[in-house]
Amino acid sequence: MRTTPRKHHGHGPACLALCVTMLWTTGLAWAAEPLPPIEPLLAGPILHRFLDGPMRGTDEIIFAARVPGRDHWYVNFGNYADFSHYPKMLAYKEADGVLWGYGEGAQLCRLNLRTGNLKILLEDPRGGIRDPQMHYNGEKILFSYRKGDTHTYHLYEIGVDGQGLRQLTSGPDDDYEPTYLPDGHIMFVSSRCHRFVNCWYSRVGTLYGCDADGRSVRMISSSNEHDNTPWALPDGRVLYMRWEYVDRSQLDYHHLWTVNHDGTGQMVHYGNMNPGMAMLDAKPIPNPPGDTSPWRGKVVSIFSPGHGRPEHRGHIAVLDTLAGPDAPDRARTITRGRPEYRDPYPLAEDAFLAADERGIILVDGAGETELICRLAPHKRQQPLMLHEPRPLAPRPHENRLAPRWDPAHAEGQLMLADVRAGRNMTGVAPGEIAKLLVLEQLPKPVNFSGGMEPLTIGGSFTLARVLGTVPVEKDGSANFKVPALRSIFFVALDKDDLAVKRMQSFVNLQPAEVTGCVGCHEPRTQSPLSSFGSMAAMRRAPSHIEPIPGAPDVLDFPRDIQPILDRHCVSCHNPERYDGRVDLCGAHTPQHSAAYWAMRRHGLVADNRNQPKSNLPPRALGSSASKLMRYLDGSHYKARLSDAEKLLVRLWIDTSATYPGTYAALGCGTSYAALPALGKRCASCHLKDAGMEKGKPIKRWAFGGITAPPANDPQSLCNLDRPELSILLRAPLAKAAGGLELCKNPIFADAADPDYRATLDGIRAAGQQLKQIGRFDRPGFRPNEHYLREMRRFGIIGSNLAPDAPVDPYATDQKYWRSFWYQPTRPATAALTR
Repeated sequence: MRTTPRKHHGHGPACLALCVTMLWTTGLAWAAEPLPPIEPLLAGPILHRFLDGPMRGTDEIIFAARVPGRDHWYVNFGNYADFSHYPKMLAYKEADGVLWGYGEGAQLCRLNLRTGNLKILLEDPRGGIRDPQMHYNGEKILFSYRKGDTHTYHLYEIGVDGQGLRQLTSGPDDDYEPTYLPDGHIMFVSSRCHRFVNCWYSRVGTLYGCDADGRSVRMISSSNEHDNTPWALPDGRVLYMRWEYVDRSQLDYHHLWTVNHDGTGQMVHYGNMNPGMAMLDAKPIPNPPGDTSPWRGKVVSIFSPGHGRPEHRGHIAVLDTLAGPDAPDRARTITRGRPEYRDPYPLAEDAFLAADERGIILVDGAGETELICRLAPHKRQQPLMLHEPRPLAPRPHENRLAPRWDPAHAEGQLMLADVRAGRNMTGVAPGEIAKLLVLEQLPKPVNFSGGMEPLTIGGSFTLARVLGTVPVEKDGSANFKVPALRSIFFVALDKDDLAVKRMQSFVNLQPAEVTGCVGCHEPRTQSPLSSFGSMAAMRRAPSHIEPIPGAPDVLDFPRDIQPILDRHCVSCHNPERYDGRVDLCGAHTPQHSAAYWAMRRHGLVADNRNQPKSNLPPRALGSSASKLMRYLDGSHYKARLSDAEKLLVRLWIDTSATYPGTYAALGCGTSYAALPALGKRCASCHLKDAGMEKGKPIKRWAFGGITAPPANDPQSLCNLDRPELSILLRAPLAKAAGGLELCKNPIFADAADPDYRATLDGIRAAGQQLKQIGRFDRPGFRPNEHYLREMRRFGIIGSNLAPDAPVDPYATDQKYWRSFWYQPTRPATAALTR
C-alpha cells in the first residue's frame, strides 16, 4: 500500500523520526520510493589541483548513496530491543515483530572527475549499500549490501564495470565495514557476536575475519561494545575504533586500536587514556610520492564530538601516532565550522576525499572544501545522503604479517614484567601485590535503556564473571594462561586479597597467542627495564587460573550478599530501629532493595561511578577503598564475618557490586509508587537548588543531605514488601504515632493524615503491581518477551517454548555466555595458519 508523503520541513532527525513514527505506528508500510538523481559539479580549483597533484593518474571515484542512520553513530543496521520511547522515535520501520534502525534506498556509484560521467553500478530502492573498498588490483569493489525487503547486511563484491555481483557472507546477522587484507583474507564488523549495546537498545558489531570467498568466518574481537571501521595500515596491522568502558564512563572512550591480521596483538594506538570524542573512519596517510622510507605514522580520522554523532559525523583530524597513544597534542583538526564531515579518504597529508551534508567534497590541508557531487533536491520520506568516496584505482599491498595463532588451542598466554611498573603506581611496595584476580566482562543479550539500572545505581553497566586468581612473583612478574576470545580484565590483590589496582580496560587473546606487557597502565612507549628471561615468572611454566573455592562465578546481591547482612547487620539496621539512619533489610523498593540503595546512599562501596577518568591511584577503587569491608571486620559492634562470608562480600565489590546476577532482570521488575503528597508536604525542606542545567536553574530532592542523583530518589525510601515501614513514611511521622520523627517538625501527626494515607496507598499499589509483574529474585519470575525473543534468535532457547513454561534466568544467561567459548578445531601439531 502506498502512502501519501507527509509534508515536513527539512530533514532533521527529530522531524523525520516523528514523520516515520506516525506512519508505521498506523500500520502502514513504505512503498519503494524512487531514488533522486546525482549531480556532478566539476569546475572548482581544488579539484583541478588534486587531479594534477595527489590524484594524478586517477580520474574516477566510487561512492555510496543511502539513507543515513539517525540514532547514535553505531545505529544504522539491525533491530531495537523493544518498543519503548526512543526506539519508536528513531526506528525507520516495524517488521517481523521488532523495530529496525536502517533506512531503505541505496546506490553504488562510479564518477569520472574529469568528464562528469556517472555510472550506477548497483541500485536498490529498498536496500542498503555501504562501506565500499577497492581491491588491490583496482578491478573489483568489496562492500556491504542489504538487499531490499531483507533485514541484514552481507559482504559482496562487484566488478568496477558493475558486472559479476557476488555474495560472500550470509546468515541471520549483519556483516559490514569490510576491509581487504594483504594475506588474501577480509576483516569486517559483524553482529554475529550476538550482543546488545551495554547502554542502548541496539545490536553490537565486533571484528570478524573470513577468507576471500566469505568462508571460515571467525571472531577476532570479543568486545562487549562496538568495534568500527577497520582499515589496514602499511605496516600490516589493522587500525580500528574500539569502544569500551570497564569501570569508567560509558560516553568517553572510543579511540583507535590496532590488531594483526589474525586477531593477535590487539593494542591501543591513539587515545584511550584521554576521554572525549569518538575517533572513527581512521585511515593511514600515505608517505609523499617517491618516499620509500617506512610509513610515517600519520593517520586521518573523524573526531566525532562527545559520544559521537549519527553516521560518524564530526571534524576531520590528522594524527601523528608515532609519538604514542597518549599525545593529544599530536592531533590537528583541519576542518572548520559545523562538525558535519564524514568518511575521509587520504590522498596525501593535505588532500582528502570526504563527504558532508551537501554531498561528496574535497578537503585540502587548510580545511578549505569544495563540493564535487551532490544529490538533486528531493522530497523522499527517507532522504538519501552520499557516503564513502574512494579513488577508483589499484592500491599497494600492505605488509603481510606472520600468523601467531593456532586454532587447535583453547588458551592464550600472558606475561607481565613488573606489576609495579606504570603510571600512578606510587606507594605500591615491592611484593605488595601477591596475585591477580582474573575477571571476565560478560556481554548482554538484550538491553532496554541508556542507563545502568537495575544492574547498578550509577555504577557498572555489565556483569563480571570470576575466573579465579594467578600468582604474582616477588619481583612483580607474572606468567599465566587465559581462555581465548574472552574479554578478560584484572584486579591486583594484596596478601589479604584486597584490591590494590584495577585494570579499567580488557584484553582479548587469540588461541595460542603469547603476549605481554611491561606493567600496570605503563606508557605504551615504554619497554621492560630488564629482559623477560630474567624475570622469576618466566623461569617456570605458565600458571593456570586457580578457581576460588566456595565462590559463585557471577555474584548476585539478593542471593549472595543479603543473607550475610541479615545475619550480621539487619538486627540494628532495619526500618524500625533504623540505627545510624541505615536500612540494610532486603525489602524491595520500586527498582532495587533497601539494602542495595543503602550501599549507594552511604558510600559503602567504591567504584568509578561511570566517570570520565581512568587509571586511578592505588587502592582508590574496589574492596580496599570500600567502607563496607571495614564495617564487617569485627570492629563495628562485633559484626565479624566468617572467612567464607568475607570472600563473598569482597568478590561482590570487586566484580562491580551489581544488584542482579542475571541480565534477565533488565527491562522488567520495576514498579514505581505514586507519591501525590510529596511536593505538597516535603518540598519546602527537601527540594533543593542544584545549580544550572542548559541555562536554567534546577532543583533536586535531597534526603539525608544527599542531592546527587540517583541516591536522592524518594522512590528508594519506599518499602514495597511492608509499605507501612517505608522510610518515606516513617521519617516524617511523629514518634507518638510510631514514627521516627526525623524531620525538624513532624509532618504527619498520625497515620490518619490524608496525605500519609495517600502516600501509603501509592506504595501499597506499587507493591501489588510488583507481585503481579515479578522480579528476578521473586519466586516464579519469567524474563520478559524481548529477552526471550533474542535468546531464541541466538539459539539459546528453543523456538517452541510454551508461553507459560518456566525459564531459569541464571541458567539461560550461563548458556548464552558459554555459547561464545572458543572450541579448538584441529590437532595442535598443525601449522599456524589462518
